[in-house]
Amino acid sequence: MRLGRAGCEHGEVKTPGIFIKGTGVYLPDKVTSEWAVEQGLYSAEEIELHGLTSTSVAGDTPAPEMALRAAERALKRCRQDGTDLSLLLYASTWHQGPEGWLAHSYLQHHLVGGDVPATEIRQGCNGMFTSLELAVCHLRAEPQRQAALLVAADNYGTPMVNRWRMGGGYIGGDAGSAVVLAKDSGFARLLSVASTTVDEAEEMHRGDEPLFPPGITVGRGLDFTTRNQEFQRHARRRTAGTAPLFKVHQRTISIVETVLAEADLEIADIARVAFMNYSREIVEQRCMAALGLPMSRSTWDIGATIGHCGASDQFIALDHLIGTGGLRPGDHMLMLGVSPGVTLAAAVVQIVDVPPWVS
Repeated sequence: MRLGRAGCEHGEVKTPGIFIKGTGVYLPDKVTSEWAVEQGLYSAEEIELHGLTSTSVAGDTPAPEMALRAAERALKRCRQDGTDLSLLLYASTWHQGPEGWLAHSYLQHHLVGGDVPATEIRQGCNGMFTSLELAVCHLRAEPQRQAALLVAADNYGTPMVNRWRMGGGYIGGDAGSAVVLAKDSGFARLLSVASTTVDEAEEMHRGDEPLFPPGITVGRGLDFTTRNQEFQRHARRRTAGTAPLFKVHQRTISIVETVLAEADLEIADIARVAFMNYSREIVEQRCMAALGLPMSRSTWDIGATIGHCGASDQFIALDHLIGTGGLRPGDHMLMLGVSPGVTLAAAVVQIVDVPPWVS
């Protein structure tokens, strides 16, 4: 399979002059899957099947506090003054604090100040990709806008969700992540970012659950496994059947083709691929094999130890690879994600330098 360059003008990129200047991650301590088996929360068969050995668990550390710590690290690393930012975007997938309160205001209060416009992004696990798209447009719209801060954080340790049973083939992990985008310079160049939606598949994450009253307000928790089973049961009775699932696969390939073409690359040019922190078989079948790449180029070995950390997965992987030498100047990284909607998103970054905080 040849992916990339089709229909693209040589040398043209989607996001000229946009750099990743700094990254920051907050990862709490890990809890092993064996411990979860002992507690009756997980099964030994699932460890064998999925290969997920542990997950990050934050205890009572609030998600906004994890976001703050990751953001502080990102800004410190690239010596960026938070008050000089032109935008703050906060991506989340789960409840952040008191109902009706806005989590991004916590970072405004403690880090960047009230003159930096901020908003929350609710795009599920693709929230950081949406933040990338919006931040690029924001920075390029006005010459004086120079830098934006993107953060994501979630803590799934609440009564209305079971991290060990959130969905098939993954375990929920707690984390905070942050990225500083800038127009002047950075250790990586953002070459392209794009997204698309398979709206016919939105029922996958809704199932039979009524839209009103919202489930969480009446004590009904999050269970994507049951909702997906309900969707497939209904789909088999319809003329189209499970065609939306096949379309998700097609659109996954399509969105990768789009970002590769806009970056003037082919799939063989990609050094590493960061997908969702799912089980080995899901990462291999839905991502790496579909792209014609070996698992050795994936970041599954990272994800298998920290869990699926909401919108942070791909950006934790980027931070880890940069810090450990897994990506070097000249390398290209593909980031690929899926979220309810069903939304598919991808981005390509090129490493241009070893950042100063990496010894």
